[in-house]
Parts: sequence; C-alpha cells; structure tokens
Amino acid sequence: MERRNKPIIMTALMGKQDFAWADRLRQRHYPPDRNRIGAHITLFHHLPPQALDEIKSAVVTLTTIMPKPEATLSRLIHLGNGVAYRLHAPELLDLRMELAERFAGLLVAQDQQTPRLHITVQNKVNPGEAQFLFEQLSEEFEPRPFAIRGIGLHYYVDGLWQDIGAWSFRGR
Repeated sequence: MERRNKPIIMTALMGKQDFAWADRLRQRHYPPDRNRIGAHITLFHHLPPQALDEIKSAVVTLTTIMPKPEATLSRLIHLGNGVAYRLHAPELLDLRMELAERFAGLLVAQDQQTPRLHITVQNKVNPGEAQFLFEQLSEEFEPRPFAIRGIGLHYYVDGLWQDIGAWSFRGR
C-alpha cells in the first residue's frame, strides 16, 4: 500500500450480513450523486497520515486481544436532512475512547468529542423527504443485535476512501 499524505479515517467494520443490509438501504435512499462510499461506522474522521505506523500498531494490538464487541441497533435518528441508525456498542465505544487517549494531541476537534455511533442511510436531502423515510423506517424498526467484526483504516482522497487495511477482532 502506497503511503499517502491524506487524512486517515478509522471505521468499525460490520459483519457481512449487516453490512449488506445497511449498504442496500444507503444505496436506495442516499442521493446517488453524493453516495460515493459504502455504509460505514466512523470512529475517527481525520487522523494524521504522519501517524500511520502508530495508528496501525494500536489497532493491531487492540484487535488481537479484544473479542468482537457486542452491539445493538438501538433506534432511528432523524438528522434533519437524513436518517441514520443509532448503534449501542459500549465495548466499541470504550475501545474508541482508549484510542482517543493514545492519540491525544493528534485529534481534530470533531474527533475529541465522544461520538454517537451510527450508520447513515440517507443524508443531504430536503427535510420533508428525510421525515418521510424516518416515519417509514420507524414503522418496521425493532432493536436487534448487530455484528461488528473489526477495525478498518482508510485514506480520505477527494471524497472517496482508499483502503489501508482491515483487522478482525480475535480476542476471546
């Protein structure tokens, strides 16, 4: 993998079936001209590329010892101009907070905040369209388990993501 001087994005990787479900919803409801990446769960939005070795080392260490975190799709979120699913995953959030402590001094303001883990399936639409989808999805929504299988790193390159690597949780 070629090193790039582009921001690094860290995501939680979904299980195959859950990713397929979320990505189908995103393809169906996200404006096609703005839907340039697949469904995702962002942990960090902008890590410095100069710290790639440190970031990878931390991810490898933690995914080697940590088991797959338990997660639940807990509710729908109305974003004003879109809709997302809220993810309740305390162990994943703890991992993210541990990484934030390790990366202190490297984080942009957005990544210094405690994130609301979510999966966006619609964004950048008018409020009426978002409200309609929110109501439609709310009718059938029930909280359910959601699989998280690992951590991914990606370069942010002109609105697209270029994969750096993916590491599965292997702990017991």
